[in-house]
Amino acid sequence: MSAHGSDRPRVGTVKQITSHSNPIVKEIKGLVGQRKHRAQSGLFVGEGLKLATDALDAGWGVRYLAIGPEARENPHAQQAAARAKARGAMILEISTAVLANITRRDNPQMVVGVFEQKLLEPAAIRPADAQVWIALDHVRDPGNLGTIIRTADAVGASGVMLVGETTDPFAVETVRATMGSLFHVPLVKMSRDAFKAFARNWPGTVVGTHLKGSRDYREVAYKAPTLLLMGNEQAGLPDDMADTCTELVRIPQAGQADSLNLAVATAVMLFEIQRPNLKL
Repeated sequence: MSAHGSDRPRVGTVKQITSHSNPIVKEIKGLVGQRKHRAQSGLFVGEGLKLATDALDAGWGVRYLAIGPEARENPHAQQAAARAKARGAMILEISTAVLANITRRDNPQMVVGVFEQKLLEPAAIRPADAQVWIALDHVRDPGNLGTIIRTADAVGASGVMLVGETTDPFAVETVRATMGSLFHVPLVKMSRDAFKAFARNWPGTVVGTHLKGSRDYREVAYKAPTLLLMGNEQAGLPDDMADTCTELVRIPQAGQADSLNLAVATAVMLFEIQRPNLKL
């Protein structure tokens, strides 16, 4: 998807926008609100100066950088705008009202960026060079996915596989929950069948949490590289996916809760798997 007509400036330029009906504003709103527009364009929206700086530091492509009135007085925001402009981005100087309209937030961030999506092909995964990869089967909640990507970054995981029909990793809610870790953690998408074939050839431990698991997750000797497979928020791992695992484990609980939140359970597993590699 792209804006059309004479109202669209050339790349590497600065444009002031005050109208809510501007074609570029409509384009960015479409990216915020509709997954199909993100899929068609290969673009996504990220909010905040930190996220924009993380994207620039990591070398991700940036199409637009929209800056509000506060950002025009902020030296760090101005530096980010200069870097984005040098890479060919359009710098949009817009009002707080237009920023709020784009992001659907009453108190929008002073910087909003439009970035190019990036996904690895499954063939690019190199298990021999990895310590741990995370595979998420049919994850549905964008907050969970974003938090897991952030946790993967925190433990030094090699990447996250999105298996089957998952929530959009480039949705605004997901990107926000990653707190910038999206730009540091490789993502791969694959079907369930493709994952099953891939997991059969995994050279280390393939571990999943499952009600059929008979072992405490703390008692397993995880052989690197480890592939951690986590199930859907409601249904958990279906039996055919659990069959791809060489280890099925459980996280013991003492209270009345019937299960842990997916992002919490994934974090518990990741910190245990990576415990030998984590140092203060």
